[in-house]
Amino acid sequence: MAPEPGDSAPALLAVDLGLRSGLALYGRDGRLREYRSQNFGSQSRLKRAVPAVLNGVGPLAWLVLEGGGPVADVWEREASRRALPVLRVAAEDWREKLLYAREQRSGTRAKEAADVLARRIIVWSGAAKPTSLRHDAAEAILLGLWGALEVGWLDKVPAELRR
Repeated sequence: MAPEPGDSAPALLAVDLGLRSGLALYGRDGRLREYRSQNFGSQSRLKRAVPAVLNGVGPLAWLVLEGGGPVADVWEREASRRALPVLRVAAEDWREKLLYAREQRSGTRAKEAADVLARRIIVWSGAAKPTSLRHDAAEAILLGLWGALEVGWLDKVPAELRR
């Protein structure tokens, strides 16, 4: 996830936390720039990798995290070291804002709905289309949209993304 050439505006990085994490980078225009899934494999590898991940995305204005526990602590500690503001949210909270109630009745249904909406966000943003889209990357994409709304980079969910 390298910054685009000539793009120095601070971005927002959304992370669906886990040893296998979804990552989604958003620009100040509220559009998705890049996304991926990354398997850190172990807590010790995660600790070593987080600084490199944050360095690799260019200047950041926000770090948005879904989840908690020791994995979240690693990201928050590095963000604190960089004086980078962090928004931390539970999946239920961002899903409430972006998914219909019927899509949230089970974790499986929510992941399916996240996949569909993530693909719409990818198209709307003009980001590279996926060959496959892991659920952690799809959820990071939605988490990032939620974050862009929360920090005021978008006023509302764009009409093109409403279903």
